[in-house]
Amino acid sequence: MKSVDDLGDLRGKRVLIRCDFNVPLDGVTITDDGRIKAALPTLVKLRDGGAKIVVMAHLGRPKGTVKPEFSLAPVAARLAELIGSKVTLATDVVGPSAQASVATLAEGEIVMLENVRYESAESSKDEAERAGLAAKYAAFGDVFVSNGFGVVHRKQASVYDVAKLLPNAAGYLVAKEVAVLKKLTISPERPYVVVLGGAKVADKLAVIDNLLKTADTLVIGGGMAYTFLKAKGYEVGKSLLDAEMVDVVGQYLSQAEQLGKQILIPVDAVVAPAFGPEGPATVVDADAIPADQIGLDIGPKTSAEFVEAIHGAKTIFWNGPMGVFEMDLFAAGTKAVAQALTQTDGFTVVGGGDSAAAVRQLGFADSQFGHISTGGGASLEYLEGKELPGLAVLEEEN
Repeated sequence: MKSVDDLGDLRGKRVLIRCDFNVPLDGVTITDDGRIKAALPTLVKLRDGGAKIVVMAHLGRPKGTVKPEFSLAPVAARLAELIGSKVTLATDVVGPSAQASVATLAEGEIVMLENVRYESAESSKDEAERAGLAAKYAAFGDVFVSNGFGVVHRKQASVYDVAKLLPNAAGYLVAKEVAVLKKLTISPERPYVVVLGGAKVADKLAVIDNLLKTADTLVIGGGMAYTFLKAKGYEVGKSLLDAEMVDVVGQYLSQAEQLGKQILIPVDAVVAPAFGPEGPATVVDADAIPADQIGLDIGPKTSAEFVEAIHGAKTIFWNGPMGVFEMDLFAAGTKAVAQALTQTDGFTVVGGGDSAAAVRQLGFADSQFGHISTGGGASLEYLEGKELPGLAVLEEEN
C-alpha cells in the first residue's frame, strides 16, 4: 500500500481525497470534531505542497436524497477554522457547482464536494452504477488519496471504485490506523486484554470469535453483558437482551474455558426502574437483578475487576461503553475503564465510535491514550480478520 509520500511532487495536481467527516451534530453545531482533526496532517501536507485539493466526505444517512440537515456546510466551516485556509463547499456532489468549483481551483486551495451520500449510486449494490459515479469523481482528480478509515470497510464509489480509476495512496490517517491494527493482530505484547461494550452482542459476535484466538482476556460490559449474564442462567430483568444469542454466548463461555482464556463479565450492576437520567439508581449483584429493573451500567465491584485486568495488561483494545455514559448516573463504569487506560504503561487503543465520544465527553484528552481510532466498524471488521475493500483496492496495481 503506497503512502501519500510515494506520490511524489503534487504541486499543481488535483488530489481527490476521501475523508471521514461523519461527525456528531447538535443541530448545526459539531459536538466532536475529532475526525476532522485526525485528517489534518494529510490535508496540510497536500496544501503546503501546492496540490489542488478536492475533498469527498459524507454525513449521516441521507440515503441517496438531498436532505439539508445532512449538508457538509458545518464540516467545511470547521475544517476552514482548523486548517487556516478557505474551504469552498460545492452545492452538489458531481453537478455544475462541483464542476465549476474544481475547474477554478488554484494551487493550495480546497474544495469540498457536498455529501457523497446524496448520490444513490454511492452505496449502490450495482457495480456498474457505482462505477458510473466513480468515473465522475475521477474526472475531478489526477490522483486519489484514501484518508477516511471509518469507511474503508465499505464497497462504495468514493472509497473503492474511484481508487480503481486513478493512481492512489493511503493518507497518513489510514496508514496510521492500519499500523496500529497490525500491532493488535500480529504478535501483540502480552497480556493482551480486549474490552468490549456497547449495546448488541450480534454486532460483536465475529470479533469475539476471532479474539478468543488472539487475546488473553475478554472484558464484557455495556448492554451486551446482559446476554452473557442470561447465558449463565441469571435473571436480567428489563435489561437489553439478545435472546437469540444466548446459546451462542454460552458456547463462547465454554470455548474460553477450554482455551484457557478469561472472559470477565459483570459481578454487579447499576439498575433503575426505567431508561432515563432520573433513576433512582441502585447497585445489585449481577445474579440478583430484579425483574422490574433495567441494567444501565456496570457496578463498582465490576469496575474494580475490569480496572485490575487493564492495569495488568501490556496491550489493550477497547470498543464500546460500559453503560449509558451520556447520563451522569450511569457513567461511572465507562469513566473507570477510560481512567484505567490512561494509567497503564501498556499500549492502549480506543476503538472509535461511541468509545471515542465517551472519553472526550468524560473529559479525557486524546493524548492520554496510545491511539483513538476514527473507525469503530472498520476497526472491528479488521480485528475479525475480514478483508476491507477500501484497503484491498489500495494494494492493487493500477
